[in-house]
Amino acid sequence: MNQSHAHPARWRVLGLLGVAQLMLILDVTVVAIALPHIETELGLSREAMTWTVSAYTLTFGGLMLLGGRISDLVGAKWVMLTGLLVFTAASLATGLAGSAALLVGGRIAQGVGAALLSPAALSLVVGLFDGEERNRALGIWSALGGGGAALGVLLGGLLTAGPGWSWVFYVNVPIGLVIAVLLAALLPQGRPGAADRPRLDVLGAVLVTASSASLIYALIAAGEDGWLTWFTGSLVLAGALGYVLFVVWQRRARSPLMDVRLLVRRPVATGAFLILMATALMIAVFFLGTFYFQQAQGYGALQTGLLFLPVAVATMLGANLTGRLLGRWGGRGLAVAGLTVAALGMAVSALSMTPVGIVAGVSVAAAGTGALFVVASATALGQVAPHEAGIASGIVSTFHEFGASLGAAAVSSVAAASLAGDTLSGFTSGFTVAAIAAAAGVVIAALVTPGRPAERVPA
Repeated sequence: MNQSHAHPARWRVLGLLGVAQLMLILDVTVVAIALPHIETELGLSREAMTWTVSAYTLTFGGLMLLGGRISDLVGAKWVMLTGLLVFTAASLATGLAGSAALLVGGRIAQGVGAALLSPAALSLVVGLFDGEERNRALGIWSALGGGGAALGVLLGGLLTAGPGWSWVFYVNVPIGLVIAVLLAALLPQGRPGAADRPRLDVLGAVLVTASSASLIYALIAAGEDGWLTWFTGSLVLAGALGYVLFVVWQRRARSPLMDVRLLVRRPVATGAFLILMATALMIAVFFLGTFYFQQAQGYGALQTGLLFLPVAVATMLGANLTGRLLGRWGGRGLAVAGLTVAALGMAVSALSMTPVGIVAGVSVAAAGTGALFVVASATALGQVAPHEAGIASGIVSTFHEFGASLGAAAVSSVAAASLAGDTLSGFTSGFTVAAIAAAAGVVIAALVTPGRPAERVPA
């Protein structure tokens, strides 16, 4: 793109798109802080609380690749605006929810809007910038993840302690409407190319989302029915069968949702595994910590949000340091280091079970997960061809959301006793399982993560 033909309002557009994307990220952590209050007011069961987190991230991740395909087909501007309006309307409906069914339904609708908005917004960013400006713009876009975590915990505490938990959702409404009006006026019309437009692989999206939902439901149900029951086992089997059918269909579809051959490649598969681990561990921290502080210790939502600020800061510091060391250390060493730090932090939390010990432990763990986010993206996207970058990025983003769903479901079942009563044993078990999962991840990362590019490519 010639600089003289660049969109004159591109940086303002980036700012507006960035705020829209930030809303999607905030809606994971901001809701986690409000969950105990939502539970009390609506009388939610443990399963409903878990689905309040997982339904959003599952729908978001499961439909994201389909959203990207729709964006290619009808144009990124209109898909982005549609997604933004759907997300805004769903936020209003979720805030008005008076029952568990309406709450979870609203979260599913939010996920649909997010799945349309996010890939279309990123496509617009890539199209509006070129050269070094594009690198700067994408750097700002990537930084929204850590910033969203930091802002989410504080905003969730402020809104829940102030006007009430409904405003965790209501706050999206005026922001979403203003951004939609401004972007509709600022963005160029933009039309997709007439030739070779992709078809929509709706069946692929349904298969991967339903399979993941079955697996997550199995994890949630295990907290009540047991881990080795026929019901839990049948749900796991159904999820596994669905994934097999998805892979078979992707190999036969004329316009597949995902090039599954990319997942066979070591860097992409490793990046997907690392991002799933990082997000699952991060959500485990917020889920367990929120209920520990507010339910077991009796702290308010605002105090809980402030206690989580060191966690968010540690995540950003871990990510920043890893970005600086990646060229020298390579992905393998930093992935192993990140998971080791995460395992140690979770172990400290499990062993202490005091407010100070929990904050210290999860802050240490957060520094490790922050490192994983950077290594995952660099590993998965660093060695793909330019024409494969979009689909590889979509795979990483999908596993990011699925990791959040799986993390919430797993720790919810492990900590079921503490979520339902006054005992601390469930919280101890939750942090212990997270520590073991991170330790197992160390072994896997050491075996599969590629080392420095310099080890294989001569300078």
